[in-house]
Amino acid sequence: MDRGGRPLPDSRSAVALVIVDLAAAADFLAGTGRALDRRRFDLLFGGGNPAPVLAAVDGYRNPDGGYGWGIEPDLRSRTSQPGGALHAFEVFADVLPVRTARAAELCDWLAAVTLPDRGLPFALPVPDPAACAPFWASADATSSSLQITAVVAAAAHRVGVGDALVADHPWLVRATDYCMAAVRDLRETPHAMVLAFTAQLLDAAAPTTPGAAGLVDALRRHVPADGSLHVAGGADDEFMRPLDFAPFPGGPARSLFRPGVVDADLDRLAGAQLPDGGWPVDFDSYSPAATLEWRGSRTVQALVLLRANGVL
Repeated sequence: MDRGGRPLPDSRSAVALVIVDLAAAADFLAGTGRALDRRRFDLLFGGGNPAPVLAAVDGYRNPDGGYGWGIEPDLRSRTSQPGGALHAFEVFADVLPVRTARAAELCDWLAAVTLPDRGLPFALPVPDPAACAPFWASADATSSSLQITAVVAAAAHRVGVGDALVADHPWLVRATDYCMAAVRDLRETPHAMVLAFTAQLLDAAAPTTPGAAGLVDALRRHVPADGSLHVAGGADDEFMRPLDFAPFPGGPARSLFRPGVVDADLDRLAGAQLPDGGWPVDFDSYSPAATLEWRGSRTVQALVLLRANGVL
């Protein structure tokens, strides 16, 4: 099993096993990665332990229980933000089966900033917008965003696999209900990120949430056969791909794709490691720091996915 409690598939690609160079990834992170990303890598692949990882993520925490300070690399604001919550939950999933009280405290913070319709705003007001991407700094804090609510809730469900205080938290129940209602109301094809993150939410929620698995069918007509959707408004080569819809094995979102599509995407991801040992980023960054930090973050996330899918 992986650290999130998900069963791992049989080892699948000898080619991928050869071309993923963990030593080169470690060297890349030493020169480019944040302390947080280096500690995550050390925990997952170097024999490290959870305490330094949790200490590293605590550096981004605010007294209100939320996370800011650039934990989302293109959101440099010191303020607690839903986008920051996503990255904190990713870390809390890494350290399972070790649990931290910070996870439930983050749910408490999210409950406090949830809007009356049960959704999260894309971002809260940003009083210090220096080096922040404009889509964060100019977001409408009074309107719920399916995109951010779905991806944050999906990450929380993955933590909830090993932490009942998160799994049963009223915020997560309400956020999941909001997302499922939005899926039922879908008429036109949503933005690629909204579609992918909603699929992630249904996938992560399915084991504990009645009706979540069945709603995957509501997304099917919007997902192309190859699972590749261009991100409107993004870079020319920015796409949502099969692993963005269904990153982990064993869930209903994998049924969106014909046999072989996800395996091919795993091979693509494994083969994307660059000569410097890191993984590329296919979207624009908004500061020199973010340009470096995204590559470190994406390198760790690529390795997390490859391991969870039995490639490593």
